[in-house]
Amino acid sequence: MSLALHLNHTSLVILELAAMLLSAFGLSRVTKLLKLPNVTGYILSGILIGPHCLKWIDSSMVESMSFITDVALAFIAFGVGKYFTWDTLKTSGARVMIITVFEALAAAAAITAAMLLIFDLPLSFSLLLGAIGAATAPASTLMTIRQYKAKGHFVDTILQVVALDDAVALLAFSVCATVSQVAESPDQLDAASILLPIAYNLLAVALGVGMAYLLKWSEKRVHSSYNRLLMVVILLLTLAGLCAAVDVSPLLACMALGMVHANISSEDELLFKTVDKFTPPVLTFFFVVSGMRLNVPALATAGVVGVVYFFVRIAGKYLGATVGAVLTRDEPAVCKYLGMALVPQAGVSIGLAALGERMLSPELGGMLSTIILSSAVLYEIAGPALAKLSLHFAGVLHPAGADAKKDGAHSSRPGHAQPLKSNM
Repeated sequence: MSLALHLNHTSLVILELAAMLLSAFGLSRVTKLLKLPNVTGYILSGILIGPHCLKWIDSSMVESMSFITDVALAFIAFGVGKYFTWDTLKTSGARVMIITVFEALAAAAAITAAMLLIFDLPLSFSLLLGAIGAATAPASTLMTIRQYKAKGHFVDTILQVVALDDAVALLAFSVCATVSQVAESPDQLDAASILLPIAYNLLAVALGVGMAYLLKWSEKRVHSSYNRLLMVVILLLTLAGLCAAVDVSPLLACMALGMVHANISSEDELLFKTVDKFTPPVLTFFFVVSGMRLNVPALATAGVVGVVYFFVRIAGKYLGATVGAVLTRDEPAVCKYLGMALVPQAGVSIGLAALGERMLSPELGGMLSTIILSSAVLYEIAGPALAKLSLHFAGVLHPAGADAKKDGAHSSRPGHAQPLKSNM
Protein backbone atom coordinates (compact mmCIF):
# COMPACT_ATOMS: atom_id res chain seq x y z
CA MET A 1 0.00 0.00 0.00
CA SER A 2 1.49 3.35 -1.03
CA LEU A 3 1.24 6.60 0.87
CA ALA A 4 -1.23 7.93 -1.70
CA LEU A 5 -4.44 7.46 0.37
CA HIS A 6 -6.61 10.54 -0.34
CA LEU A 7 -3.87 13.15 -0.24
CA ASN A 8 -3.41 15.73 -2.98
CA HIS A 9 -0.25 15.59 -5.06
CA THR A 10 1.63 18.33 -3.20
CA SER A 11 1.07 16.86 0.25
CA LEU A 12 1.85 13.39 -1.06
CA VAL A 13 5.25 14.44 -2.44
CA ILE A 14 6.18 16.31 0.75
CA LEU A 15 5.19 13.41 3.01
CA GLU A 16 7.04 10.92 0.82
CA LEU A 17 10.20 13.03 1.05
CA ALA A 18 9.79 13.13 4.83
CA ALA A 19 9.28 9.35 4.88
CA MET A 20 12.49 8.88 2.89
CA LEU A 21 14.56 10.91 5.33
CA LEU A 22 12.89 9.36 8.37
CA SER A 23 13.49 5.82 7.15
CA ALA A 24 17.09 6.69 6.27
CA PHE A 25 17.69 8.08 9.74
CA GLY A 26 16.04 5.10 11.45
CA LEU A 27 17.92 2.42 9.48
CA SER A 28 21.22 4.28 9.89
CA ARG A 29 20.79 4.02 13.68
CA VAL A 30 20.48 0.26 13.30
CA THR A 31 23.51 -0.07 11.02
CA LYS A 32 25.52 2.14 13.37
CA LEU A 33 24.90 -0.36 16.17
CA LEU A 34 26.25 -3.03 13.81
CA LYS A 35 29.38 -0.88 13.14
CA LEU A 36 28.38 -0.36 9.50
CA PRO A 37 28.52 2.90 7.52
CA ASN A 38 25.44 5.11 7.30
CA VAL A 39 25.24 4.57 3.55
CA THR A 40 24.33 0.92 4.17
CA GLY A 41 21.35 2.05 6.24
CA TYR A 42 20.31 4.57 3.59
CA ILE A 43 20.31 1.94 0.83
CA LEU A 44 18.46 -0.58 2.99
CA SER A 45 15.84 2.03 3.91
CA GLY A 46 15.23 2.72 0.22
CA ILE A 47 14.81 -0.99 -0.45
CA LEU A 48 12.42 -1.31 2.50
CA ILE A 49 10.04 1.56 1.63
CA GLY A 50 10.39 1.18 -2.14
CA PRO A 51 8.05 -0.33 -4.72
CA HIS A 52 9.33 -3.89 -4.19
CA CYS A 53 8.85 -4.16 -0.40
CA LEU A 54 6.52 -1.98 1.72
CA LYS A 55 5.55 0.12 -1.33
CA TRP A 56 5.35 3.38 0.61
CA ILE A 57 6.86 5.01 -2.48
CA ASP A 58 5.58 3.87 -5.87
CA SER A 59 7.67 3.39 -8.99
CA SER A 60 6.36 6.57 -10.67
CA MET A 61 7.65 8.67 -7.77
CA VAL A 62 11.02 6.92 -7.98
CA GLU A 63 11.28 7.70 -11.69
CA SER A 64 10.35 11.34 -11.15
CA MET A 65 13.32 11.73 -8.79
CA SER A 66 15.92 10.50 -11.28
CA PHE A 67 17.36 14.03 -11.49
CA ILE A 68 18.70 13.57 -7.95
CA THR A 69 21.36 11.26 -9.39
CA ASP A 70 22.81 14.01 -11.60
CA VAL A 71 22.70 16.57 -8.79
CA ALA A 72 24.37 14.25 -6.28
CA LEU A 73 27.06 13.25 -8.78
CA ALA A 74 27.80 16.91 -9.46
CA PHE A 75 28.54 17.50 -5.77
CA ILE A 76 30.49 14.25 -5.43
CA ALA A 77 32.67 15.04 -8.44
CA PHE A 78 33.28 18.60 -7.22
CA GLY A 79 34.52 17.16 -3.92
CA VAL A 80 36.83 14.71 -5.71
CA GLY A 81 38.46 17.60 -7.56
CA LYS A 82 39.86 19.10 -4.36
CA TYR A 83 42.41 16.28 -4.07
CA PHE A 84 44.18 17.42 -7.24
CA THR A 85 46.07 20.40 -5.89
CA TRP A 86 49.64 20.80 -7.05
CA ASP A 87 50.89 20.48 -3.49
CA THR A 88 49.03 17.18 -3.03
CA LEU A 89 50.33 15.79 -6.29
CA LYS A 90 53.89 16.80 -5.42
CA THR A 91 53.57 15.15 -1.98
CA SER A 92 52.02 11.99 -3.33
CA GLY A 93 54.36 11.82 -6.27
CA ALA A 94 54.33 9.32 -9.10
CA ARG A 95 54.36 6.44 -6.60
CA VAL A 96 50.77 6.88 -5.41
CA MET A 97 49.52 7.73 -8.90
CA ILE A 98 50.99 4.52 -10.31
CA ILE A 99 49.55 2.38 -7.52
CA THR A 100 46.13 4.00 -7.91
CA VAL A 101 46.01 3.52 -11.67
CA PHE A 102 47.07 -0.12 -11.37
CA GLU A 103 44.62 -1.08 -8.62
CA ALA A 104 41.69 0.72 -10.28
CA LEU A 105 42.27 -0.44 -13.84
CA ALA A 106 43.22 -4.00 -12.83
CA ALA A 107 39.83 -4.35 -11.12
CA ALA A 108 38.08 -2.86 -14.17
CA ALA A 109 39.92 -5.18 -16.57
CA ALA A 110 39.29 -8.28 -14.44
CA ILE A 111 35.56 -7.56 -14.18
CA THR A 112 35.21 -6.81 -17.89
CA ALA A 113 37.06 -10.00 -18.84
CA ALA A 114 34.98 -12.10 -16.44
CA MET A 115 31.69 -10.76 -17.83
CA LEU A 116 32.80 -11.38 -21.41
CA LEU A 117 34.50 -14.78 -21.01
CA ILE A 118 32.39 -16.43 -18.31
CA PHE A 119 28.90 -15.08 -19.03
CA ASP A 120 29.27 -13.92 -22.65
CA LEU A 121 27.56 -10.63 -21.79
CA PRO A 122 27.57 -7.68 -24.24
CA LEU A 123 30.70 -5.55 -24.47
CA SER A 124 28.85 -2.38 -23.48
CA PHE A 125 27.56 -3.95 -20.25
CA SER A 126 30.94 -5.49 -19.42
CA LEU A 127 32.86 -2.26 -19.97
CA LEU A 128 30.50 -0.16 -17.86
CA LEU A 129 30.43 -2.69 -15.02
CA GLY A 130 34.21 -2.88 -15.09
CA ALA A 131 34.62 0.89 -14.99
CA ILE A 132 32.20 1.18 -12.08
CA GLY A 133 34.12 -1.56 -10.24
CA ALA A 134 37.24 0.62 -10.28
CA ALA A 135 35.79 3.01 -7.68
CA THR A 136 36.45 2.68 -3.94
CA ALA A 137 34.48 4.23 -1.06
CA PRO A 138 36.90 5.60 1.55
CA ALA A 139 34.62 6.07 4.56
CA SER A 140 34.69 2.49 5.89
CA THR A 141 38.46 2.18 5.65
CA LEU A 142 38.96 5.63 7.18
CA MET A 143 36.62 4.75 10.04
CA THR A 144 38.73 1.68 10.85
CA ILE A 145 42.00 3.65 10.66
CA ARG A 146 40.72 6.31 13.03
CA GLN A 147 39.23 3.77 15.44
CA TYR A 148 42.55 1.99 15.92
CA LYS A 149 44.77 5.11 15.69
CA ALA A 150 46.80 3.51 12.92
CA LYS A 151 49.67 5.67 11.63
CA GLY A 152 52.69 5.41 9.38
CA HIS A 153 53.66 5.02 5.74
CA PHE A 154 51.16 2.21 5.12
CA VAL A 155 48.25 4.32 6.39
CA ASP A 156 49.44 7.39 4.47
CA THR A 157 49.46 5.35 1.27
CA ILE A 158 45.93 4.06 1.87
CA LEU A 159 44.57 7.57 2.39
CA GLN A 160 46.29 8.98 -0.69
CA VAL A 161 45.19 6.08 -2.91
CA VAL A 162 41.52 6.24 -1.91
CA ALA A 163 41.56 10.01 -2.39
CA LEU A 164 42.67 9.61 -6.03
CA ASP A 165 40.82 6.38 -6.73
CA ASP A 166 37.43 7.84 -7.59
CA ALA A 167 38.97 10.31 -10.03
CA VAL A 168 40.52 7.40 -11.98
CA ALA A 169 37.15 5.63 -11.93
CA LEU A 170 35.38 8.74 -13.27
CA LEU A 171 37.83 9.01 -16.16
CA ALA A 172 37.58 5.28 -16.91
CA PHE A 173 33.78 5.43 -16.89
CA SER A 174 33.72 8.40 -19.26
CA VAL A 175 35.90 6.53 -21.76
CA CYS A 176 33.96 3.27 -21.41
CA ALA A 177 30.63 5.09 -21.73
CA THR A 178 31.70 6.50 -25.11
CA VAL A 179 32.88 3.08 -26.31
CA SER A 180 29.67 1.46 -25.03
CA GLN A 181 27.46 3.91 -26.88
CA VAL A 182 29.27 3.03 -30.09
CA ALA A 183 29.05 -0.70 -29.34
CA GLU A 184 25.28 -0.43 -28.71
CA SER A 185 24.65 0.87 -32.23
CA PRO A 186 27.42 -0.45 -34.55
CA ASP A 187 25.19 -0.07 -37.62
CA GLN A 188 25.10 3.67 -37.09
CA LEU A 189 28.84 3.92 -36.57
CA ASP A 190 30.37 6.98 -38.16
CA ALA A 191 32.85 9.69 -37.30
CA ALA A 192 30.19 11.87 -35.71
CA SER A 193 28.98 9.13 -33.35
CA ILE A 194 32.53 8.77 -32.00
CA LEU A 195 33.74 12.35 -32.06
CA LEU A 196 30.58 14.11 -30.89
CA PRO A 197 30.49 12.58 -27.36
CA ILE A 198 34.22 13.32 -27.02
CA ALA A 199 33.65 16.90 -28.16
CA TYR A 200 30.78 17.32 -25.71
CA ASN A 201 32.91 16.01 -22.84
CA LEU A 202 35.82 18.29 -23.74
CA LEU A 203 33.45 21.23 -24.00
CA ALA A 204 31.94 20.34 -20.61
CA VAL A 205 35.41 20.18 -19.03
CA ALA A 206 36.34 23.54 -20.57
CA LEU A 207 33.10 24.97 -19.21
CA GLY A 208 33.96 23.59 -15.75
CA VAL A 209 37.37 25.25 -15.91
CA GLY A 210 35.80 28.53 -16.96
CA MET A 211 33.30 28.36 -14.12
CA ALA A 212 36.15 27.83 -11.66
CA TYR A 213 37.60 31.20 -12.68
CA LEU A 214 34.11 32.71 -12.48
CA LEU A 215 33.85 31.34 -8.95
CA LYS A 216 37.19 32.90 -8.02
CA TRP A 217 36.07 36.21 -9.49
CA SER A 218 32.83 36.09 -7.47
CA GLU A 219 34.73 35.36 -4.23
CA LYS A 220 36.33 38.81 -4.42
CA ARG A 221 32.89 40.41 -4.52
CA VAL A 222 30.83 38.03 -2.39
CA HIS A 223 32.09 37.75 1.17
CA SER A 224 29.46 35.79 3.10
CA SER A 225 29.72 32.00 3.27
CA TYR A 226 26.00 31.75 2.47
CA ASN A 227 26.28 33.62 -0.84
CA ARG A 228 29.45 31.77 -1.82
CA LEU A 229 27.64 28.50 -1.24
CA LEU A 230 24.82 29.76 -3.45
CA MET A 231 27.33 30.48 -6.21
CA VAL A 232 28.76 26.96 -6.05
CA VAL A 233 25.29 25.38 -6.09
CA ILE A 234 24.25 27.55 -9.05
CA LEU A 235 27.37 26.64 -11.02
CA LEU A 236 27.12 22.90 -10.27
CA LEU A 237 23.42 22.74 -11.16
CA THR A 238 24.10 24.68 -14.36
CA LEU A 239 26.89 22.30 -15.34
CA ALA A 240 24.78 19.22 -14.54
CA GLY A 241 21.82 20.61 -16.48
CA LEU A 242 23.87 21.48 -19.56
CA CYS A 243 25.54 18.05 -19.52
CA ALA A 244 22.14 16.36 -19.28
CA ALA A 245 20.96 18.41 -22.28
CA VAL A 246 23.60 16.77 -24.50
CA ASP A 247 23.40 13.40 -22.71
CA VAL A 248 26.89 13.34 -21.19
CA SER A 249 27.95 12.71 -17.62
CA PRO A 250 28.49 15.78 -15.39
CA LEU A 251 31.35 14.02 -13.61
CA LEU A 252 34.37 15.32 -15.55
CA ALA A 253 33.04 18.87 -15.81
CA CYS A 254 32.26 19.17 -12.10
CA MET A 255 35.53 17.51 -11.15
CA ALA A 256 37.38 20.03 -13.35
CA LEU A 257 35.54 22.85 -11.56
CA GLY A 258 36.61 21.51 -8.16
CA MET A 259 40.19 20.80 -9.25
CA VAL A 260 40.85 24.20 -10.82
CA HIS A 261 39.20 26.02 -7.93
CA ALA A 262 41.37 24.12 -5.43
CA ASN A 263 44.48 25.29 -7.29
CA ILE A 264 43.65 28.92 -7.98
CA SER A 265 41.69 30.01 -4.90
CA SER A 266 43.26 31.01 -1.60
CA GLU A 267 40.04 30.14 0.25
CA ASP A 268 39.35 26.77 -1.35
CA GLU A 269 39.43 24.71 1.87
CA LEU A 270 36.80 26.90 3.54
CA LEU A 271 34.50 26.70 0.54
CA PHE A 272 34.82 22.92 0.25
CA LYS A 273 33.96 22.59 3.95
CA THR A 274 30.90 24.79 3.45
CA VAL A 275 29.75 22.63 0.54
CA ASP A 276 30.37 19.47 2.58
CA LYS A 277 27.98 20.77 5.25
CA PHE A 278 25.32 21.42 2.60
CA THR A 279 25.41 18.09 0.78
CA PRO A 280 24.35 15.46 3.39
CA PRO A 281 20.58 15.78 2.72
CA VAL A 282 21.18 15.66 -1.05
CA LEU A 283 23.35 12.56 -0.74
CA THR A 284 20.89 10.94 1.68
CA PHE A 285 18.08 11.34 -0.85
CA PHE A 286 20.41 9.97 -3.51
CA PHE A 287 21.21 6.78 -1.60
CA VAL A 288 17.58 6.22 -0.57
CA VAL A 289 16.43 6.64 -4.18
CA SER A 290 19.18 4.23 -5.24
CA GLY A 291 17.84 1.67 -2.78
CA MET A 292 14.30 2.14 -4.06
CA ARG A 293 15.56 1.55 -7.60
CA LEU A 294 16.97 -1.84 -6.64
CA ASN A 295 14.87 -4.46 -8.40
CA VAL A 296 14.63 -7.04 -5.61
CA PRO A 297 13.07 -9.79 -7.78
CA ALA A 298 15.96 -9.37 -10.25
CA LEU A 299 18.42 -10.48 -7.55
CA ALA A 300 17.53 -14.07 -8.41
CA THR A 301 18.55 -13.73 -12.05
CA ALA A 302 21.60 -11.53 -11.38
CA GLY A 303 22.75 -13.67 -8.46
CA VAL A 304 25.55 -15.66 -10.10
CA VAL A 305 26.83 -12.66 -12.06
CA GLY A 306 26.76 -10.59 -8.88
CA VAL A 307 28.70 -13.18 -6.90
CA VAL A 308 31.40 -13.37 -9.58
CA TYR A 309 31.56 -9.56 -9.72
CA PHE A 310 31.95 -9.40 -5.93
CA PHE A 311 34.98 -11.70 -5.78
CA VAL A 312 36.62 -10.73 -9.09
CA ARG A 313 36.65 -7.06 -8.10
CA ILE A 314 38.36 -7.87 -4.79
CA ALA A 315 40.94 -10.01 -6.59
CA GLY A 316 41.56 -7.28 -9.19
CA LYS A 317 42.01 -4.59 -6.54
CA TYR A 318 44.43 -6.74 -4.58
CA LEU A 319 46.49 -7.82 -7.60
CA GLY A 320 46.61 -4.31 -9.10
CA ALA A 321 47.67 -2.70 -5.82
CA THR A 322 50.39 -5.31 -5.36
CA VAL A 323 51.75 -4.91 -8.88
CA GLY A 324 51.72 -1.10 -8.61
CA ALA A 325 53.48 -1.16 -5.25
CA VAL A 326 56.12 -3.62 -6.49
CA LEU A 327 56.81 -1.54 -9.60
CA THR A 328 57.33 1.56 -7.44
CA ARG A 329 59.50 -0.44 -5.00
CA ASP A 330 57.28 0.41 -2.08
CA GLU A 331 57.57 -1.13 1.38
CA PRO A 332 56.76 -4.87 1.71
CA ALA A 333 53.67 -4.17 3.82
CA VAL A 334 52.22 -1.96 1.09
CA CYS A 335 52.97 -4.57 -1.56
CA LYS A 336 51.31 -7.37 0.40
CA TYR A 337 48.34 -5.82 2.18
CA LEU A 338 47.27 -2.54 0.55
CA GLY A 339 44.70 -4.23 -1.68
CA MET A 340 42.79 -5.56 1.32
CA ALA A 341 41.97 -1.99 2.40
CA LEU A 342 40.44 -1.02 -0.97
CA VAL A 343 37.32 -3.22 -0.89
CA PRO A 344 34.42 -0.88 0.13
CA GLN A 345 32.31 0.48 -2.70
CA ALA A 346 29.41 2.96 -2.52
CA GLY A 347 29.06 6.68 -3.31
CA VAL A 348 30.48 7.24 -6.78
CA SER A 349 29.85 3.66 -7.93
CA ILE A 350 26.12 3.90 -7.21
CA GLY A 351 25.88 7.16 -9.12
CA LEU A 352 27.78 5.68 -12.05
CA ALA A 353 25.44 2.68 -12.01
CA ALA A 354 22.46 5.02 -12.38
CA LEU A 355 24.13 6.70 -15.36
CA GLY A 356 25.10 3.34 -16.87
CA GLU A 357 21.54 2.07 -16.53
CA ARG A 358 20.34 4.81 -18.86
CA MET A 359 22.85 3.79 -21.55
CA LEU A 360 21.82 0.14 -21.70
CA SER A 361 18.67 -1.77 -22.58
CA PRO A 362 16.12 -2.03 -19.74
CA GLU A 363 17.13 -5.63 -19.02
CA LEU A 364 20.88 -5.04 -18.96
CA GLY A 365 20.50 -1.68 -17.23
CA GLY A 366 18.43 -3.26 -14.49
CA MET A 367 21.00 -6.01 -14.02
CA LEU A 368 23.84 -3.48 -13.81
CA SER A 369 22.06 -1.44 -11.15
CA THR A 370 21.06 -4.55 -9.21
CA ILE A 371 24.62 -5.90 -9.12
CA ILE A 372 26.15 -2.60 -7.97
CA LEU A 373 23.53 -1.83 -5.32
CA SER A 374 23.44 -5.31 -3.81
CA SER A 375 27.22 -5.69 -3.81
CA ALA A 376 27.66 -2.19 -2.32
CA VAL A 377 25.86 -3.38 0.82
CA LEU A 378 28.05 -6.49 0.99
CA TYR A 379 31.24 -4.50 0.39
CA GLU A 380 30.34 -2.06 3.17
CA ILE A 381 29.88 -5.04 5.50
CA ALA A 382 33.10 -6.83 4.51
CA GLY A 383 35.20 -3.68 3.99
CA PRO A 384 35.88 -2.68 7.62
CA ALA A 385 36.86 -6.23 8.58
CA LEU A 386 39.30 -6.52 5.67
CA ALA A 387 40.71 -3.05 6.39
CA LYS A 388 41.33 -4.03 10.01
CA LEU A 389 43.01 -7.22 8.83
CA SER A 390 45.31 -5.29 6.48
CA LEU A 391 46.32 -2.94 9.30
CA HIS A 392 46.98 -5.93 11.55
CA PHE A 393 49.18 -7.68 8.98
CA ALA A 394 51.01 -4.42 8.25
CA GLY A 395 51.81 -4.06 11.96
CA VAL A 396 50.16 -0.67 12.42
CA LEU A 397 47.04 -1.77 14.30
CA HIS A 398 46.66 -0.42 17.83
CA PRO A 399 43.77 -0.99 20.24
CA ALA A 400 41.21 1.79 20.34
CA GLY A 401 42.02 4.16 23.18
CA ALA A 402 39.72 5.64 25.74
CA ASP A 403 40.22 9.17 24.51
CA ALA A 404 37.82 8.98 21.60
CA LYS A 405 37.65 12.73 21.16
CA LYS A 406 41.37 12.98 20.70
CA ASP A 407 41.27 10.13 18.23
CA GLY A 408 38.62 11.89 16.19
CA ALA A 409 40.52 15.16 16.14
CA HIS A 410 43.50 14.05 14.11
CA SER A 411 44.90 11.36 11.83
CA SER A 412 48.22 10.43 10.35
CA ARG A 413 47.71 12.88 7.47
CA PRO A 414 45.19 15.50 8.55
CA GLY A 415 45.22 17.30 5.27
CA HIS A 416 44.12 14.20 3.41
CA ALA A 417 42.18 12.12 5.89
CA GLN A 418 39.77 14.68 7.28
CA PRO A 419 38.10 15.59 3.97
CA LEU A 420 37.40 11.92 3.34
CA LYS A 421 35.15 11.70 6.39
CA SER A 422 31.60 11.48 5.12
CA ASN A 423 28.39 9.49 5.29
CA MET A 424 29.37 7.71 2.15
